Amino acid sequence: MARCTELADGGDRRSGHVTHATQRANRPGRVTVGAVTASLRPTCPCGSGEAYDACCGRLHRGAAQAETAEELMRSRYAAFAVGDAAYLWRTWHPRTRPDDLELDTSRTWTGLRVLGSGEDWVQFVASYDSPAGPGEQSERSRFERRAGRWVYVDGETPGSD
Repeated sequence: MARCTELADGGDRRSGHVTHATQRANRPGRVTVGAVTASLRPTCPCGSGEAYDACCGRLHRGAAQAETAEELMRSRYAAFAVGDAAYLWRTWHPRTRPDDLELDTSRTWTGLRVLGSGEDWVQFVASYDSPAGPGEQSERSRFERRAGRWVYVDGETPGSD
């Protein structure tokens, strides 16, 4: 089956593998691998320089919500980096999110550069290492406020129509 590729290769945002993020996240006594890995990180993957727990970790745990589209995008990048599929699914607009979501664990996200942002969009470049070698994913992401919370709608990669 296809894998979700929001940051992976700019492919179909509605594709996914049969592992429902909310079902996984809501199982009693279960903790996602990403949450375990994230708690051991001294600094946040989003590049803020802050401790993960004081930065994107608080959003991933549900202790806070993103105040801006850029803060949501950074927290979603950090969720990819720590493997928190449940957070990615929760912060994806219901109209555009996949039914099921499984992250590509062969990629290690290594850096984030924000190139520009507006009220409801963010353009960025995310760097990664993969079995095929290092790479970058560029995207201009769109966000929307829904019930008072920012959610990811979709994104365009440079050169896509």
